[in-house]
Amino acid sequence: MDYGELFEAGLFSLAAPEKRSLHARWLSALNSHHRRLCPEYDRICAVLGDGVPVPVRLFKELDLMSIEKGAVAKTMTSSGTSGQRRSRIYLDNDTSARQTKALSRIVSDFTGERKRMPMLVVDAEGTVRNRSMFSARTAGIRGFSMMGRDVTFALRDDMALDWDSVEAFAERHSGERVLVFGFTFLVWANLVEEARSRGFSVEMEGVLVHGGGWKKLADRAVSPAEFAEGVRGVLGSGLRPCDYYGMVEQTGSICMECECGRLHASVFSDVEAVDPATMLPVPFGAEGLLVTTSLLPTSYPGHVLLTEDVGAVLGEDDCPCGRRGRYFEVHGRQKGAEVRGCSDTYEGR
Repeated sequence: MDYGELFEAGLFSLAAPEKRSLHARWLSALNSHHRRLCPEYDRICAVLGDGVPVPVRLFKELDLMSIEKGAVAKTMTSSGTSGQRRSRIYLDNDTSARQTKALSRIVSDFTGERKRMPMLVVDAEGTVRNRSMFSARTAGIRGFSMMGRDVTFALRDDMALDWDSVEAFAERHSGERVLVFGFTFLVWANLVEEARSRGFSVEMEGVLVHGGGWKKLADRAVSPAEFAEGVRGVLGSGLRPCDYYGMVEQTGSICMECECGRLHASVFSDVEAVDPATMLPVPFGAEGLLVTTSLLPTSYPGHVLLTEDVGAVLGEDDCPCGRRGRYFEVHGRQKGAEVRGCSDTYEGR
């Protein structure tokens, strides 16, 4: 598999027939690769069919890897509430580097910046100290930090708001475009609500990239519009919130929210909504269980996954933002699925 070819392709420039052809070829090669090197995946395919989507929950039950144990460079764990078993994702150096490179390309397309931006992380520095075991939050912070400079943490290790650091960051980079990154619930509960309650605000310009944790905000009756309004009230009207959809089982090939409020699959990934009873695709606009693909992982069989997320594919190649490919929305978790989401790993509030 020549990943040079894949990275030379335009992120959102392939029309549907071209992308389908490319993905069919790459997924066939990845399926053969993982069947040959991962005995557990081979048995799954033997029972359920060749190239069957792997339910994400299986990563909690099985050690699925297509490399020797000695080649594991990083082990990532999924988010989840206390007491839940967490997915274990095994990365070698090649897969990790590939995912980081793809993440950087995708995010840069939505920030409009090719150079590193001053970066404020809405989390605690202690979250990233463990260099061998990576939670979803750790992986997210480390991955996005590759695109930042003067990386500053907005929260102390006890998850309390460090407003002095936020204010100093805003002053240092006044007049510059900045990148703010955080998991949705932490941004809201630990920064926006705390700052509003104390009458704090600053003025920044740039992009806030956030994801995960919408379930907790829905429980608090916070809509996406209210979230955006609250963020701008605290961090400045020039900061554009940009949601993303991703999971530790397919790190790197995230789907970002465009200016029209739609999530987009890049050349590295794709998505379809299926009827959970038949596993057949449903029409555009109809709700179904999301199946996601990623062309990046070779160290574990995460190339085709059956998620526990419900949503709808809204269309393909015709979003007003100009990006080709499928665009979609996520409605929530499948009934009966475990609560998860990157920011849900913090149980302090």
